[in-house]
Amino acid sequence: MTAGLSVREIAVEILGKILADGLTVDEAAAQFPEAAMLEPRDRGFLKLLVLTALRHKGEIDAVIAVYMSKPLPRKSGSANLILLLGAAQLLFLDVAAHAAIDLAVRLAKTDPNATHFSGLINAVLRKVGESGKDKLSGCDGPRINTPDWLWSRWSKAYGSETAHRIAAAHMVEPPIDLTVKDDAAAWSARFGGTVLPTGSIRLPLSAGAIEQLAGFGEGSWWVQDAAAAIAARLFGPVEGKSVLDLCAAPGGKTLQLCAGKAEVTAVDSSAARLERLRNNLERTGLEAEIVVADVLTFDPAKQFDCVLLDAPCSATGTIRRHPELPYIKTGNETGALISLQARLLAHAARLAKPGGRLIYCTCSLEPAEGEGQIAAFLSKTEDFRMEPVIPGENGIESHMISPKGMLRTLPFMAIGTETGLDGFFAAGLTKSF
Repeated sequence: MTAGLSVREIAVEILGKILADGLTVDEAAAQFPEAAMLEPRDRGFLKLLVLTALRHKGEIDAVIAVYMSKPLPRKSGSANLILLLGAAQLLFLDVAAHAAIDLAVRLAKTDPNATHFSGLINAVLRKVGESGKDKLSGCDGPRINTPDWLWSRWSKAYGSETAHRIAAAHMVEPPIDLTVKDDAAAWSARFGGTVLPTGSIRLPLSAGAIEQLAGFGEGSWWVQDAAAAIAARLFGPVEGKSVLDLCAAPGGKTLQLCAGKAEVTAVDSSAARLERLRNNLERTGLEAEIVVADVLTFDPAKQFDCVLLDAPCSATGTIRRHPELPYIKTGNETGALISLQARLLAHAARLAKPGGRLIYCTCSLEPAEGEGQIAAFLSKTEDFRMEPVIPGENGIESHMISPKGMLRTLPFMAIGTETGLDGFFAAGLTKSF
């Protein structure tokens, strides 16, 4: 078996787990240790192949359908996935047609249920290679890559034009952002990156594998989207302050707060996810108290100067980095999440000292999980007031601030000279008494 075929076999298996079983890319990949054993170059291609197929799935399905008189039968094994991956290579990755088609046909012949369709796969992919890009140019990619339930929500919340811009941003491979412990300018110069106004470093797409970059082993920085990194900065200076980080895992904000010399207590219900935080604390040489507990029942002996609640959410703001999300979620989860967020916010409020600060944030594009939660909280809470985000402070630009003074980033937004952010929401509150 060639290395190339091995990569594509693993890609088919991972895609199958995602689309059939509702797993995330990371969860699916973890089920195949062969993926971690690949050479770095092959591992990078595997990831690119899977993410590209998901990022452009609507477009790919539309192009394939042009060349098929009817859909494949249910008992066609991995044939649909092989077509999806083959077309992704031809349409978006500029893999040589003969290589992509030959490997797809050989891959089909390894699956007893798909082998009967190897001839069809060959014929369809040849047509995709010949004229698929012409068919692609006639597609409204942002619209057909977005499931109806998401499109209708974004159109209602932001208008159809902004919904289209959000969806278009999800089609672009996002760069990696880093948060550094100190001297962002020096590290940016070393990586050939850009220091963003908010202090994050944006790497060029050609930067290479994260684990192989300078400073990783020494813990000089960690990966964190620039939008997500803003939330902890809303506290201002935290040196010497007691800070409670709720729903803390995997811990990017915890690391920020520790680097700011706060006394941090990080709480999460997932011991496995907190283990990743422990590893990052060890790598960076930072310290925090870690508590495995249900946040809703966490009852510390003291109140805190600062409380950060990064609430569980639909994560629709992270689709550009996690293009599987539209295919493993249905939108039906949101109601339960909104109820949980409200309870978490009420509990977090009790853990802040009088005069203390509370930051509530989510990586969701849904206003009900952001602006709606704050409006509901303030309508029934007398001892908190909202502190509007000030344009220019912490490098936050005015277009990132909602009319009511809350942080609201959208995936297509510019940040300094760069473009693209996770969809993110944050609001700062102060406890009066």
